[in-house]
Amino acid sequence: MFNRSESLAIVSILLLAGGILIWGYNRAKPYGKVGLFAWLQSVVLMVPWLIFFGLFTTGIYLNLIGIIGLLVLSTGIYIYLGNRLRAVGNEEAIEERHRAASQINPTEAKTDDFRPPNAAPQTNSPPAAPEILPIPEEDIKAIQDIFGIDTFFTTETISYQEGAIFKGNLRGEPAEVHARLSQKLQSRLADKYRLFLVESPEGKPVVIVLPSSNGPQPLSLVQKNLAVVLLVATLATSIEAAALLLGFDWFSELGRYAEALPVAAGLWLILAAHEIGHWWLARRNDVRLSLPFFIPSWQIGSFGALTRFQSLLPNRSVLLDIALAGPAAGGIVSLAMLVVGLILSHPGSVFQLPTQFFQGSVLVGVLAKTVLGDALQTPTLDVHPLVVLGWLGLTITALNLMPAGQLDGGRMIQAIYGRKTARRTTIATLVVLAIVAIAIPNNPIPLYWGIIILFLQRDLERPSLNELTEPNDTRAVLALVALFLMLAMLIPLSPALAGRLGIGI
Repeated sequence: MFNRSESLAIVSILLLAGGILIWGYNRAKPYGKVGLFAWLQSVVLMVPWLIFFGLFTTGIYLNLIGIIGLLVLSTGIYIYLGNRLRAVGNEEAIEERHRAASQINPTEAKTDDFRPPNAAPQTNSPPAAPEILPIPEEDIKAIQDIFGIDTFFTTETISYQEGAIFKGNLRGEPAEVHARLSQKLQSRLADKYRLFLVESPEGKPVVIVLPSSNGPQPLSLVQKNLAVVLLVATLATSIEAAALLLGFDWFSELGRYAEALPVAAGLWLILAAHEIGHWWLARRNDVRLSLPFFIPSWQIGSFGALTRFQSLLPNRSVLLDIALAGPAAGGIVSLAMLVVGLILSHPGSVFQLPTQFFQGSVLVGVLAKTVLGDALQTPTLDVHPLVVLGWLGLTITALNLMPAGQLDGGRMIQAIYGRKTARRTTIATLVVLAIVAIAIPNNPIPLYWGIIILFLQRDLERPSLNELTEPNDTRAVLALVALFLMLAMLIPLSPALAGRLGIGI
C-alpha cells in the first residue's frame, strides 16, 4: 500500500498531466482541425509515459520488450497524426492563398510587384518621408526585385539592425519560397547578404535580409587558448575523479596516475563520442562548429562541453539533428557500458557500491533490477568498473539534455516548438534547479548547473535561415524520447518505492 506522501505524489502527477492536456486542448480548440490533430499528437506522446510511470509506482515495471512496444505504438500513431495534420494544414493553406488572391486586383498586384515595398500608397495627401535604411539604395532595389506574387508578396519594408525587414504575405511552402528567394538574392548580390524567413512577434511570416558579416564570428585567439586550458583541466579532473573512485587522491599521489588512467580513459571515450556526434552531423550539413569548451568537475570528472555554431543553420531540422547527435552518441556508448558492466558484475568485482546507489535514478534502477534481480537486496554490491562509467556518462548526457538555452536539450526544444516555448522551458529549468539546490543542499550539481545556464547558456540560438519549416515527426519523436530518458535518468527513486521493487534493503 502507498503511504500518504507517495499517494499525494501520484495524485499530483496525474492532476498535473490532466491539467496539461486540458490546457493544451483549450489552446488548440480555436485552430479547428489543425489544432485538434496537434493536441492529439501531444496526448499520444504523453500517455505511454503516464502508463509506464503509473505501473512503475505500483511496483510493476515493464521489461524491455514492453517499453519498446509502447514506443513503437506511440510513434506509429504520432506519425499517422502528423501526416493527417500536414494534409489538413496544406488544405487550409491552399484555401487561404485562394482567398488572398481573390482579394487582389490584378492590375494593382502587377504594379505593386514592381513598386518598392516601402513606397507610400497613392493618395491625395503628401507622401511621408521614406525611412532611411542601412542597406545601400541600389542593393535595396536589387533585393526588392527578388519578391513576387507567387513567393512572398511584400507590403512594407522597415529598418532592422544592419539590414531590413520585409513584411508581407507568404505565397507558398516556406522551404520552397526560402530556396527560391535565396537563389535570386545570391544571383543578384552574390554572398553579400543572407535571407531569413522567420515569424514576427505577431505570428506572421516576414523576410529579414542582413549582411553576411552579421553572421557568427570565429573564435578569437584568447577563446581558443581558453578551450585548450579547459581541456587540460578536464583531463586532470577526470583522472582525479577516477582516483577517488579507486580510493585515493591523485593530486596527493601523482605517481599513481597509471591506476586511474583506465577509468579516466573510459570517461574520455564517452566525452569524445558526444563531441564526434555533434561534429559528424554538423559536417554532413555544412555547418561549422567551434572548439568544444569542456567543463571540468571535481565530482564526476567533467560535465561535458559547450560548443558554438560558427555558421548559420539552414533550418530547424539541422539544429535538431546536430543537437541530438551528441547526446545520442554519448548516451548509446554510456548505456552500452552500463548494461555490459551489469552483466559482467560478480562477487569480487573492482568496485563495491551500496545498493542505495541504484536508487539515485529511475533508469539505472530499472536496468539494474532487470539484469541483477535479487542481487540488489543486499547492503553492498560488487560491480564492474563499466557500471560506474556508464552511470557517469548517462549523468553527463542527461545534464546536457536539460531543456534550457543553448544546451543540447534547449536547442532541441527550440527546433521542435520554436523560440517562445524554448524561453519558457529555460526559465522553468532554472526554477527547478533552484528548488532542487535548496531542497538538497549537500548536492552542489544543481546549483553549479543553474549558474552555468544563467551566465553562459541562457540565450537561445540565433534563428535559422528558414525558421518556419518545422522538423518532421520522426525527428520530433526521437528528440522527445531523448528528453524522456533525461528525466528518467535524473529523477531518483523514493526509498519506499525502491524497497517495493527490491532495490536495497
